[in-house]
Amino acid sequence: MSLDPGGVGPAQRLREVVEEIALADEVGLDVFGVGEHHRPDYGASAPAIILAAAAERSSRIRLTSAVTVLSSDEPVRVFQQFATLDLLSGGRAEIMAGRGSFTESFPLFGYDLADYDELFAEKLDLLLALRDGGPVTWSGRHRAALRDQEVHPRPLQDPLPVWVAVGGNPHSVVRAGTLGLPLALAIIGGEPERFAPLARLYREALGRAGHAEQPFSLNVHGFVADTSQRAGDVYYPAHSEVMNRIGRERGWGPTNRRTFDAQVGLRGAYAVGSPEQVAEKILFQHELFGHWRTLIQLAIGSVPHREALRAIELLGTEVAPLVRAEVARRAAATASA
Repeated sequence: MSLDPGGVGPAQRLREVVEEIALADEVGLDVFGVGEHHRPDYGASAPAIILAAAAERSSRIRLTSAVTVLSSDEPVRVFQQFATLDLLSGGRAEIMAGRGSFTESFPLFGYDLADYDELFAEKLDLLLALRDGGPVTWSGRHRAALRDQEVHPRPLQDPLPVWVAVGGNPHSVVRAGTLGLPLALAIIGGEPERFAPLARLYREALGRAGHAEQPFSLNVHGFVADTSQRAGDVYYPAHSEVMNRIGRERGWGPTNRRTFDAQVGLRGAYAVGSPEQVAEKILFQHELFGHWRTLIQLAIGSVPHREALRAIELLGTEVAPLVRAEVARRAAATASA
């Protein structure tokens, strides 16, 4: 949930996000995610609060973090916040837990980046223990132990969905499969085909651990407008400004329109274009991954709110029906083969 570097502050942007979620619900989209960030260019340090506000403006859409930086958070509070969201929303909450691609939260909350992976593994273990219910007895290295501790409130959903979000690390993919948790794979550049082996790795890990098939999501950057030209012209300036700003922090090379347009092509990572093009991209990736869900990062940087609302409208009224119909057709053809 980026802020507009041209002047939109957090008060306005937060209200806009709630409006975007309400519209997504109205046009029949399945899920809306809000990520956790602790930077001046992002407005969402507390996704559960934003999603709780949106719960009162919606009735059907699922509400998820995308992601909760669990490594630097407190699992008891995370569970309580999302259990509360689940109660307020009538059973529509999800937690998407990740280690975090941004690291500002680690010094903010007093954690050492040297413990990056260990923190996530330990806190995920505690979060899952809390989700199981009943008195919790647990101990670890990075927080005080719990002994026969009840944690309230309990969510409506049993169990409360917990996804593991990964950025391409095979170890993280295997961990999600071994634990039997849904997987969200973020692809923000390159050729998605190169990530397809991770889907196989995940499903193999599920099978080895004796788990049934679990939901699997692709999280991508993208935008939809009435025409492909309009989509690129609206999205590229905002996207490039954000990617170049973050790239300077991380030592990436600069992006440009030619690079961007290459990523918009069928085999590129960005789902940008007309409704027909975006549907085609999602369906092409579905052939590669067989995933259950596509989450698209629409409102990045200075994308105007009115353009984001139009994109959401098109996703719900044009893109989603095309994708759902074709996926159903493929499933029926496979079943009858």
